[in-house]
Order: sequence, then structure tokens, then C-alpha cells
Amino acid sequence: MRRVLRRRTRVWPILFALILTGGVLRCEPAPALRWAADPNSNAPYTFYGPDNKLAGFEYEIIEAIAHRLGRNAEFVQNDWAGLIPGLGRGLYDCVICGIEVTPDKAEEVLFTNPYYVTYEQFAGRHGVAPITSLDQLRGKQVGTLDQTAALRMLESTPGVVTKVYDQEVNAYQDVANGRIFGVLLDFPIAKYYAAPDPALQLSGPPFGRILYGIAIRKGNDQLQRDLNQALAELIASGELRNILSRWGLWTPAAATAFGQPETASVPDLEYQAFVRTHGGPASLWTRLSHYLDSWPLLVQAAVLTLEISVAGMAVAIAAGLMLAILRLYGPWPFQWLAIGYIELIRGTPLLIQLLIIFYGLPNIGLKLSPFTAGVLGLGFNYAAYEAENYRAGIFAVPKGQMQAARALGMTHLQGLRFVVLPQALRFVLPPITNDFISLLKDSSLVSMVTLIELTGAYNRIASQTFDYFGTGLLVAAIYLLIGLPFVRLARLTERQLAGNPRRPSQKPGMLNLPRVRKPILNPE
Repeated sequence: MRRVLRRRTRVWPILFALILTGGVLRCEPAPALRWAADPNSNAPYTFYGPDNKLAGFEYEIIEAIAHRLGRNAEFVQNDWAGLIPGLGRGLYDCVICGIEVTPDKAEEVLFTNPYYVTYEQFAGRHGVAPITSLDQLRGKQVGTLDQTAALRMLESTPGVVTKVYDQEVNAYQDVANGRIFGVLLDFPIAKYYAAPDPALQLSGPPFGRILYGIAIRKGNDQLQRDLNQALAELIASGELRNILSRWGLWTPAAATAFGQPETASVPDLEYQAFVRTHGGPASLWTRLSHYLDSWPLLVQAAVLTLEISVAGMAVAIAAGLMLAILRLYGPWPFQWLAIGYIELIRGTPLLIQLLIIFYGLPNIGLKLSPFTAGVLGLGFNYAAYEAENYRAGIFAVPKGQMQAARALGMTHLQGLRFVVLPQALRFVLPPITNDFISLLKDSSLVSMVTLIELTGAYNRIASQTFDYFGTGLLVAAIYLLIGLPFVRLARLTERQLAGNPRRPSQKPGMLNLPRVRKPILNPE
């Protein structure tokens, strides 16, 4: 009897632990739904509003889907060109950014059922006769965006001169200024960027039929089923219709696709708010208010720009010195490797190198964080240029310096370290300073690897306010303020290394010649 009781007393703690463990497992929250978009100049899809918070009909759709799945939606910003590569790299779970469902794209990613159906809309200058077909655009220059159905339509129409833009704002601005005849883009873009502008007008019938779907990484069939289920619930409950109606995007095409009435379910309050905020020129006080509101973002972006630039230059200086030494004094296989590396890096664009490091290396199992990829991309690129600077500096040192070092009993390595390189540093310091300023400006390319530095912050702020001139001057001033201290420091270091610091009384460009005393003549 006692043995039975002992066994039972041993079992109870085990059962209690299992119950607690099961409760903990049941209480674990579902993983976040990581989704990506390009919010720069991306109204009404996903964009930053005047309060620097995300807004847009796609933002509301993905938030509603995540809520129905019991998951928190976590936003990841990426450049438009890097959205699909980032999805394949595993940076996020899905992409919702006005991506058209096409057979070509369906070979690369999975798509959910369409969450919006629209068409292409032409916009031209106000007062110009409207068009009725794309054939009327022959011999005229028409703008659009890259990788869009509108671009394929224009390219398939003989005689149309197509001009591809990076941002829709610039395309419509060129129409207003008379640089191009018109713009063909998706209806949501035309409604938000062209319709409120009194200098532009929408004309022509709907062209084509476009389906928007959420892109998912190949092989993630379970997520595709979950998103489709949540999307079907949004359609059945009328929530999707309410979202599209608030943004003024509920059209007969969408109503037919989802089998619902053509009339909007709620007023287009979000569209009206956008027009009030972005319609017409802003006053000086409004612009100053926007600058003050964007100051925290600019400071954060400036700090990131400085960190990437300093770290990248440190890598470039160290790697460049090693390359120069290998090229000049290494065994011949290493000399050829150094020469090949220098010529390869200098002969290929920095942007391609960054994309290979961030998106290409994961294919061989090497995944780097965005910051590390940006630093290594900039550092390894500028290392090739620093190697040539060091080589020129070493050649500028007279050969007799090394011969004198060897005569004093130094080894070749000691002579190089203590005699040649310190003197070469004086010659290479000015070009290194220039290269750092160039690297500081080239750091804008790291926005392609999901980092928001100064140029990325500029695009984000300017797309919110449409103030590209004032915001551009502000960002340019920040770049100048970051670079000037390093230029002054380099000049001071250069004078110290030269052993001739300028005296306070000495004027720039003047020689300080010693005074010669006149001899006192003997009157005798």
C-alpha cells in the first residue's frame, strides 16, 4: 500500500509539470506576420502620412488580415526593385505593394486571390482633347513606371515614345510642365496624383484589367491558404468594400469581381483628407512645420549615414593597404589576384556589388544583416581605389629611403613599416579625404538593402509633402555639415605630418622667411 502511495506521489508532480508546460505552450503568441512594401511616394497603397504613421488601403487590408489570423502585422520597408528579391531571401513573409498578378511573376512567387481589381488610366494636360484609344498616342511621348502593365501596353503600341520614371510624382510633374504628352498608370495612382491637380485631367476609357495579389515565397503554401481564407472573410463581411470605399477606390470593376453592389458603402473620407493635405501649394508656415516634424527622422538617418560611412571607410583603408602591399611586394600569384580584384571592382557598378552581397550571397548560405552588407559593400568597393592611392604614395617616396633603412640594419618589412609607409601617408591623405566624401554620398545606395539613410529619409519626407526642393536643400545641408569636419581634420593632420604647422601670424600662401640683420658699418 505504501509503495502504491509512493508511486502516486511521484506521478502527481509529473502530471502537474505537464499541465503547466501545456498551458505555457498554448499561451505562446502566434508569430508576427512580416510584410513588406515601398512607402515612398506610394499613395494610396502604403505610405507615410503627415504624422509619419503608415496609412493606405493596402496597409489597412494587411492589418485586417493579420487581425483575422490572430497575428501582429510587422512592417518591413524595402525599395520597389528589392521587394521580390527580399521575399526570396526570407526577409519577410509576404509583399503587398500593388503587385500585378501576371504569369511571369507567378513563376517566381505565389499569389493570393486578388484583393483589388483595377485598370490603366491616362492623364494629360488640362484642356487637351481626351483620347479614346492608345493608337492616338503614336508619335507622342508618354510616361509610366517600370515593371507595370502600362509599360507593356505602351511598348506594344507602335509609334509610342515611352519614358520610364522611378516615381509617379515626377511623371505627372513633367506632364504639367509640358515635357511629355501624358502618363498612363494604374487608376489609384492617377486618382491620387493627377485628378487633384488643376493642370491635369483624366481622359479616355479604362485600359486593360489589372489584378492585385499578395506575393508569398514559393513553397509557403500554408501561408497562402491562410491569407486566402482571411481575404475571403473580408470580402464576405463587407470589410474590404468599406476599406476601398473610404479611399475612394470602390469601382464597378472591383464590385463585379467581388460580386457586390457598385455603390460605395461609406464616404471617401481618406481620399478627401489626402486632397486637403496635398492639394495646392503649401504655405511657408506649413512647410516649416513639416521640416520640424521630420527633424527626428533626419537626425536618425544622418547618424546611420555617418556610421555606415565611417565603418565602410575603415574597411576600405585596411583592405586597400593590404591590396597595395600584396600588389607591390607579394608573391606573383597574390600580385595577380590583387590586380584582378582592383580592376574587377573598379569596372563594375557599386549598386550591383551591393545587390550581390545582400541578395546573392544567401544563395550560397551566407546571410548578412543590412548594416553589415552595406558596410562591406562600400568598404570593399572603395578598397580598390584606396589600394591605388597607397601604391601611388609608396612610389612617391624616394627609393633611397628604403635603401637607407636597409643600411641601418632594418629588414624589408621594418623599412616598409617604419620608413616608407609613414612618408607615403602624407601623399595619400588628401585623396583618402576626397574618397571619404565620395563614400559619404554613395552611402545613399544602401537604401536598396532596406536601410533608411539620409537619401531614403529625403524620399520619404518629400513624397509626403511633395516639397522636393526645400527638403532637398535641407538634406544637402546635412550632408555638407557631416563632411566638413572630416575635411578640416584631414587638413590639420596633413599639416602635422608635414612637420610645418601654420603659425597664427602666418598668412595663407605666404612664406615665413627669416629676417636678415643688416651689418653695422664702421664709420671709420
